[in-house]
Amino acid sequence: MLFKSSKLSTVIEWGTLLISTVLVCFFLIVVIWEIVSKGAGQLSWDFVTKVPSEGMTKGGILTPIIGTVMLTILTALFAIPFGVCCAIYLNEYAEDNWLTRTIRASIRNLSGVPSIIYGLFGLALFVQALQLGTSLLAAGLTLGLLSLPYIITTTEEALMRIPNSTREAALAVGATKFETIKDVVLPSAMPGILTGVVLTLSRAAGETAPILFTGAAFYINSSSGYLNQEFMALPYHLYMLSTQHQSIEEVRPIAYGTALVLIIVVFFMNLTAFYIRFKYRKNATEM
Repeated sequence: MLFKSSKLSTVIEWGTLLISTVLVCFFLIVVIWEIVSKGAGQLSWDFVTKVPSEGMTKGGILTPIIGTVMLTILTALFAIPFGVCCAIYLNEYAEDNWLTRTIRASIRNLSGVPSIIYGLFGLALFVQALQLGTSLLAAGLTLGLLSLPYIITTTEEALMRIPNSTREAALAVGATKFETIKDVVLPSAMPGILTGVVLTLSRAAGETAPILFTGAAFYINSSSGYLNQEFMALPYHLYMLSTQHQSIEEVRPIAYGTALVLIIVVFFMNLTAFYIRFKYRKNATEM
């Protein structure tokens, strides 16, 4: 009787999991098909190499692409060094006490804070308090704050997976703690660290709310970008075309094309993360 009950429970669990997976994949396919079918016709060399013109009803999306690339680079420059160093300290140096546990809990809670809250915080701190103004730099720092909890968490998880015996072996042959971390622990954890970093940056590249208050502009007819100036970005450009433009029906094809380009960019960033993990795992196996 107990065996039958256990078997029934397993069937129900697997059935629920299968149904949930099918539903998620179904709606994902529907959304992607909607965007691809209506945006593929818009894709062309001119679409990705020309700046918007005539109030964004003509031209391409070069300016939003450049803005998104620069924003992602700024986010990476700010978030990766601080996030990785913080994770190394928490996992390798900090003692396991109530303060460390509180810090870890706070970091994980920050991962669940809505992105628009980061936007308001960036407005108060970077735009107003530090007087950076609505600019590319303020938006990049805001997205850096948004990315920090994810990078810290994924990096610490990658470091935790390295066995203590590896550290002890390095220390036993005379390496210092710093040398052990730099030459043994970090290279072993690099696949997990890089995967988490790339996935986090791909999420940041698609954020709209944080840059809404800190520097994103409705329309800039220039492909140049400066740290102290406003900028255009693909997610905000898509939002404006879809909801705020005075001729929404006229620019709808451009909106679908922009959405498709953004999906392609995020897809390739995620593909890069999986390739990095595969490459490092393959090298580790060969060694």
